[in-house]
Order: sequence, then C-alpha cells, then structure tokens
Amino acid sequence: MEKRERNINHKDNLGLSRKNFFGALVFIFAFIYVGQAQVKISVDTTKIRIGEQIEYKIFVDKDTLKDVAFPVLNLDSLKKLEVVESFNVDSINNQIFRKYTLTSFDSGRYMLPKQGVLVNNVEVYTDSLFIDVTTVEVDTLKQKLFPIKTIEEEPYVFDDFKEYLWWLLGLLLLTLLIWYLLKRKKKSVVEKKIEIPPFEEAKQRLKELDSKNLVKQNRVKLYYVELTDIVRTFIERELNIPALESTTDELLDIITDFNASSKLGIPNETIFKLKKLLQEADLVKFAKSHPMENEIDLHRRDAENIIEIMHPKVEETERKEGYES
Repeated sequence: MEKRERNINHKDNLGLSRKNFFGALVFIFAFIYVGQAQVKISVDTTKIRIGEQIEYKIFVDKDTLKDVAFPVLNLDSLKKLEVVESFNVDSINNQIFRKYTLTSFDSGRYMLPKQGVLVNNVEVYTDSLFIDVTTVEVDTLKQKLFPIKTIEEEPYVFDDFKEYLWWLLGLLLLTLLIWYLLKRKKKSVVEKKIEIPPFEEAKQRLKELDSKNLVKQNRVKLYYVELTDIVRTFIERELNIPALESTTDELLDIITDFNASSKLGIPNETIFKLKKLLQEADLVKFAKSHPMENEIDLHRRDAENIIEIMHPKVEETERKEGYES
C-alpha cells in the first residue's frame, strides 16, 4: 500500500516537473518571439555615392510597448559612416520610430552594426547592415577639368554695418553732448569774468592780496607777481590792450602811444609810477632784488593810485565820445 502511494506521488511529481519545464520553454520562446518581432530597421538605400545621404529608421511595435529608449548610433569600426542628423521620435500606424540621416565621404563597403534598443527595460538588438559607398567616375576625355577657383569676396552692403550703426550714433551723440557742455562751461566762465567791472575787480583783488600777508611771510617775489598781475589785468580790460602778454618796455610804449592818440589824459606822473612799479617787480622776480618794507608799501599805494587815476579818465572819455556821436 505504501509502495503504491509512493509510485503515485512520484508520477504526480514527474508530471508537475514536465509541466513546469514545458511552461518555461513556452515563456522563453514567447519572450524571444516578442523581442524579435517588436524591433526592426529600414533604409531607403544601401548603395550611395560619396557625400550622398541615407535615411536609416529603427521601428518598435506598440503592442507590448511600455517604455522605449532609442540608441545613439554605434557606427562602423572604421568610422567612415557619419550621422548627419538624428530626428525626434515619431509614430506611424502601430509603430514608433526614430529616423537618422547617414552619409560617408570615403568609398568602400562598411557594416553598420547591430543597434541596441531598450524596450521595457530589456535591450533588444536590430539587424546589422552593409552600406556600399562608391566614387563618382569622371571621364577626363569628355569632361574638361578646370583649375580650382579662388574665393570671391562679396561687395559690402548696408546690412553689413547695421550692427555698428547704433554704436556710431551713440558715439556721435556723446561727442555732441561733451562739445555742448564744454562750450557752455567756457561761456559761463567768460560771463563770470565779465560780470565784475575791471575797476571793482582790481580793488577786490588788492584787498585779497593784503589779507594774504605775503610780505610778512617773506614771500616778496610772489607778492610782486600778484601785484603786477592785478595792475596788468586792469589795464588790459580797461584799455583793451595786451598788457598781460607784453614786456614792461612794450607795455609802457603802448600806453604812451595810446594815451597820445586817444586823448585819455593819463598824467605823465601816473605813467612814471607804473614804469617804476613794473621795473621794480622785474628786479624782484628775475634779479632776486629785495626791496625795503617802506618801498613795498609805496609800490602798493602806487598800484592802487594807478588804477584809480586810469579808471575815471576812461569813463569820462567814453562819455564825451558818446555825447559827440
């Protein structure tokens, strides 16, 4: 009885083992079938001339498709085939595909190897493919050969300078703005200088010179430089003669001639004081002369006296000329 039960159990186990074995075989063959059936390739041609292009497509069936990743093409071992362009994934009927454009610039027969496509996390391979690339035959007897032409330069047109137009316009506006500001500043400086009459300006500058105490600081040379500049500036503005640019002798000759011709009526004593003042200043500035303190005070008074005497004489002459006209 026990032996019979063991035989029955053995037969049952054997039957189950056979069923599992056949089931596994069916699953394996089904998996292989699905893997082979769902990936394929197509090309528009396998024979091209140098530089021509091939349309290479990889198709995947949608039936069992959940996820797919198309490959970056694995090209021939000699690297003679090149990918011109890889297009986006597209679909047609019950398939999705990706198109690649290939070319070659070397004649020969090249094998495009199998490409691995990841389908539902399983890598499935396409078939390999041979591509024949031929040269372009040229009959040199019938077809005349010409030398290679040099590159011709195209003439410049307006569009070539468009990108620089705004820069040039901005630079022009900036230049005009700087010119306007400088002109305005120069005009304001001139107006500021003319704002104060010559006589009042000279008197004001004399007071400012006194307040500096240059003599007490033993800066006598600087004192005479500023003192004579005040007198020369007053004469230039009041009499309209180039007093600042002239030497002492030239200035005295101009004043003497101007006084005689225009009937200004400047006393000879005033002209003499001006001569002494300018000559003494030249000695201090160029000969390192050092006048006494009382002489410095005298020259200061003479400078103010020269300015006061010349000022009213000019005003009186201008009034007479205006009345006579």
